[in-house]
Amino acid sequence: MSDTAKKPEPHHTGHRDRLRERFLKSGVDGVQDYELLEMILFAAIPRRDVKPLAKQLLTTFGSIAGILSASVEELQKVKGLSENAAVLFKTIHALTQRMLWTDIEKQPVLSSWQKLLDYLHIAMAHEKREHFRVLFLNRKNQLMADEVQQSGTVDQTSVYPREIVKRALELGASALILVHNHPSGDPTPSKADITMTEEIMRAAGTMDILVHDHVIIARNGHTSLKSMGLMKG
Repeated sequence: MSDTAKKPEPHHTGHRDRLRERFLKSGVDGVQDYELLEMILFAAIPRRDVKPLAKQLLTTFGSIAGILSASVEELQKVKGLSENAAVLFKTIHALTQRMLWTDIEKQPVLSSWQKLLDYLHIAMAHEKREHFRVLFLNRKNQLMADEVQQSGTVDQTSVYPREIVKRALELGASALILVHNHPSGDPTPSKADITMTEEIMRAAGTMDILVHDHVIIARNGHTSLKSMGLMKG
């Protein structure tokens, strides 16, 4: 063989082409989760077989949602995943949140409830720390703002009703939806969750601000305290 003879291309080069063609032909239904991850990794890791890495990511984080919700630092603990690849996953996560927020922003929330839940699941379901956020609504029940008020440990968050009401008045909000996540994965409300809701409702009521609901988000689903009959004002 002459010195100028072309070296054979790595086997994964053909695999990438075939996977792209299958995706373009069949869409998301034609590929498995790890193959979708491979296609993302193609952009960040151009010269390596990334199938083992894609499968390892699923094993480590449990799902695509778990991968996208992980921090850059957590992602980089997976052997072979570069910082560029980790940032790419976080960018996709941010784009997904932005897309879902755009669907509900300035819309009547009570008639777009499932879209709101989709947004909250992307934003919070896989967080490892507890976060308490407030959705501020105007008189037409349109979303004005979404703000994380407190971030706590894995099992509690300090929430100050007066601060929430003060912020609502600053924004000119007339109604609220309370949201927090349970990192344990179980969305069942605790006694502390119910007590906290009652305290916020009392504080908001003094300023004629309505609390529509308190939603608990977790990996295994969500709970609405209003639907459970636990919000008695």
